[in-house]
Amino acid sequence: MDGTLVDNTAAHIRAFEIFCARYNVTDWQQRLSHAYGMGNDDIMRLIMPEAVIREKGLAALAEEKEAIYREIYAPEIHPVAGLVDLLEQLHKAGIRCAVGSSGCKANVDFVLKSCNLEPWFDARISGDAVTRCKPDPEIYLKAAAALGVKPADCVVFEDAKAGIEAAQRAGAGRIVALATTLPREVLERETPADMVIETFADLKDLGALLA
Repeated sequence: MDGTLVDNTAAHIRAFEIFCARYNVTDWQQRLSHAYGMGNDDIMRLIMPEAVIREKGLAALAEEKEAIYREIYAPEIHPVAGLVDLLEQLHKAGIRCAVGSSGCKANVDFVLKSCNLEPWFDARISGDAVTRCKPDPEIYLKAAAALGVKPADCVVFEDAKAGIEAAQRAGAGRIVALATTLPREVLERETPADMVIETFADLKDLGALLA
């Protein structure tokens, strides 16, 4: 979802800036750069001091940060270019779709509702519905199961290394990377993605994608 349905990396970074300032954490940016695609518990362990985690708890910290994100992103949220057209084509072709996100359920619901995407998705698997977030494959295994299909029959769209690794470990049939969070050359050089696109508008041949 993050970086695929919506290009929201900048909004998350702004939210982390506000959030970390509240706790006088100044060295969060480099640590966060290694956390794209991961779940909030893992991210908080990476960037927040242990004393703060002990005092507040991982769940409360994550909820605080995500509330900031939703507040600042709501006025500007919109789908990635070409997404709605792709979803319409998939629906007409009888292809079922799922969201598999390390984000919390509140964020998944926020994105789908704000962008009017709810009707297009038959299943939603969020980070709080699994015991292990990406790069573990559990999210994608559950998403495939919710759709009633084998992972090998799925196309996964991802923007982050952790998500691409999760899709690969789940046995996804095809992985398409979007260059929203990371540069195209990084995705091509450092990930096993089968295809790299800038936006969904780059997908001109649905038949070739699903072949």
